[in-house]
Amino acid sequence: MADVSAPLHGNGGSRNNRVGLTLAAIVIGMVGLAFASVPLYRLFCQVTGFGGTPQIAAENPKGIIDREMKVRFDVNVEKALPWTVKAAAPVTDKIGKVDTVNYIATNHSDKPVTGQAIFNVVPERAGAYFNKIECFCFTEQTLQPGETVEMPIVFFVDPELDDNFELNTIKELTLSYTFYASDSEGS
Repeated sequence: MADVSAPLHGNGGSRNNRVGLTLAAIVIGMVGLAFASVPLYRLFCQVTGFGGTPQIAAENPKGIIDREMKVRFDVNVEKALPWTVKAAAPVTDKIGKVDTVNYIATNHSDKPVTGQAIFNVVPERAGAYFNKIECFCFTEQTLQPGETVEMPIVFFVDPELDDNFELNTIKELTLSYTFYASDSEGS
């Protein structure tokens, strides 16, 4: 009877090394993709409007149409952030018109605190048509102790929304922000 534990050709060790290195490379690649997935997903959402993510624009080159849209504003503040934030009042305007609204934020801490806001639009399928020209949410915000600031948003609803028959019954959108404490210095 032959000894089954002996290598057949003597190069089994190098084959095992190749398999081990290949598996290690796959694991390292998977870990790298896990870390990159959040920024890549955020970029995908910003480019496509997926998940109610508004678009970023420099201006409205498409004009204004007669259809009106009401835009409501919502806010949530993470408990770890010692701020109160008041949402802007709703705006009803013609689609395509550029509007400016302000959120009001106050730091209730006795030290500077840095926060950031994430956002989305409801209904989600309309997010691709909501365009921001300027927004406090593009960067982190640092508020000094007791400071109250206006946080502007300059936006418009893309007139191409009117060409999407699935959105014909939509008469209002809600832009929602969630504020959270940033890991940056000052918070």
